[in-house]
Amino acid sequence: MVPGFIASEIAGAFVGALLVYAAYRDHFKATTDPTTKLAVFSTIPNIRNLPLNFVTEAIGTFALVMGVYGLVVPPAIAKLVPGAVTVAFLVWGIGLSLGGPTGYAINPARDLGPRIAHAILFPKESSDWTYGLIVPIFGPIVGAIIAALIAMAVL
Repeated sequence: MVPGFIASEIAGAFVGALLVYAAYRDHFKATTDPTTKLAVFSTIPNIRNLPLNFVTEAIGTFALVMGVYGLVVPPAIAKLVPGAVTVAFLVWGIGLSLGGPTGYAINPARDLGPRIAHAILFPKESSDWTYGLIVPIFGPIVGAIIAALIAMAVL
């Protein structure tokens, strides 16, 4: 089931990016800066340093996965507040604290689907695949794996 979930998330993010493009088509035509256009579709580092950007994404995703385990898995907490609400506040907190360096993808699909849409919609502009394949995809995967291993060992 996991491959289907992954494909669905990427497809959903791709479709969402196409809808944003449709809504703001005239704005994209009026915008001459290619980096500004890319920033609408995907994450861009504030300061480009691939190793540190990778670590930032791994930390953010680690915090997300551990937070989800801590907020949703214990039944007492899940009864008090719906899981979606607690996770939404967790994502918001991660964004406020760790969003500056990388734009916090913390989910590979959140960046990959829209980046693919950008590449299709703006084929003459760079979609920055060097950054896009390393930081917002593999950083979150590493952070999630570490968090899941720790959570399974503790719980």
